[in-house]
Amino acid sequence: MSATRRQILARSGALGAGIAFTGALSQLFAGTAAAQNLGHVGHTGYSPLVPDPDGLLDLPEGFRYKVLSREGDRLRSGEGIVPSNHDGMTALPGRHGSARLVHLVRNHENRPTAKFAVPTVAGLTYDPEGKGGCTALTLDRHNNVLSERVAIAGTAVNCAGGPSPWGTWLTCEETEDKAGTSGYTKDHGFIFEVDPTDPHRTGAVPLTAMGRFQHEAIAIDPKRGIVYETEDAFLKPFGLFYRFLPDKPLGGVGSLRAGGRLQAMRVPGVPDLSPIQEPGTTFEGIEWVDVPDPLAARTPVRLQDFGPKGITHAQKLEGCYWGGRCVYFVSSFAHSAEGSAADHFGQIWRYDPSSRRLTLVIVFGPDTDVQLPGESPDNICLAPSGGLMVCEDGNGAQHVFGVTRHGEVYAMARGRQVIGGTPQAPEWGEFAGVTFSPDGQTMFVNCYTPGTTFAVTGPWRR
Repeated sequence: MSATRRQILARSGALGAGIAFTGALSQLFAGTAAAQNLGHVGHTGYSPLVPDPDGLLDLPEGFRYKVLSREGDRLRSGEGIVPSNHDGMTALPGRHGSARLVHLVRNHENRPTAKFAVPTVAGLTYDPEGKGGCTALTLDRHNNVLSERVAIAGTAVNCAGGPSPWGTWLTCEETEDKAGTSGYTKDHGFIFEVDPTDPHRTGAVPLTAMGRFQHEAIAIDPKRGIVYETEDAFLKPFGLFYRFLPDKPLGGVGSLRAGGRLQAMRVPGVPDLSPIQEPGTTFEGIEWVDVPDPLAARTPVRLQDFGPKGITHAQKLEGCYWGGRCVYFVSSFAHSAEGSAADHFGQIWRYDPSSRRLTLVIVFGPDTDVQLPGESPDNICLAPSGGLMVCEDGNGAQHVFGVTRHGEVYAMARGRQVIGGTPQAPEWGEFAGVTFSPDGQTMFVNCYTPGTTFAVTGPWRR
């Protein structure tokens, strides 16, 4: 999330013009839990936002929020201060006897300048000079916080990641800094596994075979165990789309440490995905090429020699999730001024591993059919009641927008700030990490800065 769409829109003169998209929204939900409930939310979503008398979060009528955790407060474990820069997050199911629990695992995208570092904890710290990491919250069915503690520390720029089929979180470092850079004592740019129920079970072990690069997100094929990875490279040479073939696929907690093969996607005859802007465009015979040096000891992976046919790049590959029998990934924007072959405000791609077919599903842009009022859509999640929830990342008022399967856009939440006891114009940082509880009754979302985690409940299936 470090480089946002607001930068590119300001350069292109489109700031404030709104983002829109073309493509078949229904394709995004195939085979997912959302697909079973697509008819529950009407064409226009919920009622208009109601100003919050406490000046924190405006929501539609009938909805309410609870603040679960705030930057600068004390961690309930007593390990230190709640860290800064709340980013990617997941909600995992848990049980304690007959009680239903939810485990939230929350990234902290901290650089060396972060105000509050993730506290170092023995056995959970990778690099004592790294300020990033994850914290884990356990909630009861009423969203009361039962515990809050450090889950991993000493990492750097933990942006996004993805859940595993066995109930852990894979947190991704969005950096390529090596030991000796920015004061770090170890190389960074890895994926780490985090067990929210017992963080010491996973510790702080980099999954080195999965590559060292500017990781953003991952998604795991639940049948084959293949892990798909995105690379959020903003400047040329742009990032690649990867797959990791584990030696112990679907082996459970710690199995990814056994190693495997890292490969990058090659679309024959397509060196750059940015010029492809017609939804439905399909490429057959997708190839996967072994990465010569996954640890990037001397050369960043995206600059390595992939043979005479080259490799396929894309600017700012971010979100990644599994739906049905396919993996979906997002290129958040491309701009020719930065070296891309063409401009766009975002693409969503679908790869079908069975047919080795890549399809462009959605294109964001200023001249398409459905207008999104926000200037910079970022984190996206599938809502259990149907449609998408989109976190805005831009200037001024910050929103979580809902998008129905019919393409109707509505405001779901708006951040506000209290200055001197008086609610002011929304000036908080962007929203991030939107996710839903396993039962679909609670939306969890972060405010990036000042770091705040909210639980939002209400008539989701109205």
